[in-house]
Amino acid sequence: MSAKILINRAPVLTLWATVVAQRLGFTRNEALSLGKALAGLTAQSKGRRLGIYKASQKKDARGRKQGETILIGLLGRSIAAQSTPDGLRAMNKEKAVTPESVQKYLASKFGEDLDDVVAAMTALAKSRAPTELEETGFKLYEQFRPAIPSGAKGWGAKGELSLKTIARLEKSVSRE
Repeated sequence: MSAKILINRAPVLTLWATVVAQRLGFTRNEALSLGKALAGLTAQSKGRRLGIYKASQKKDARGRKQGETILIGLLGRSIAAQSTPDGLRAMNKEKAVTPESVQKYLASKFGEDLDDVVAAMTALAKSRAPTELEETGFKLYEQFRPAIPSGAKGWGAKGELSLKTIARLEKSVSRE
């Protein structure tokens, strides 16, 4: 286990959103799909704010049949999802986000540290009641996410993810 892992923020947010979604009652596969979609939405928002991406002129919600897509709230974002024969899946450009692709992505980014990071994040998520986690989950992420340069300089940059910081946050909750 590495005490500090050099990594981009996107996989860290993907994994944290996955862990939080599981704590909120979604299955592992549903949570993987939702976590990846949430990180993608967050990256798109930041990219538009930095001028890297232009805002889309297309409104995805228009023309959809009622009941076709539902919105799932996770870490303060609304994620478009659909029920599939394999369970709930987040949607990205009309395609379901597959849990297998997300698991491969996380494994490629975290490498041998993935299991340790999952364990640390899971302990942190379990240290909060689900209702509290819904409200404070993104603020917790902001406290442990890798530090990177601000603005366009930080786009795609790696920073240090500290498992000690995650453990400190897990222990900071008052036990009753």
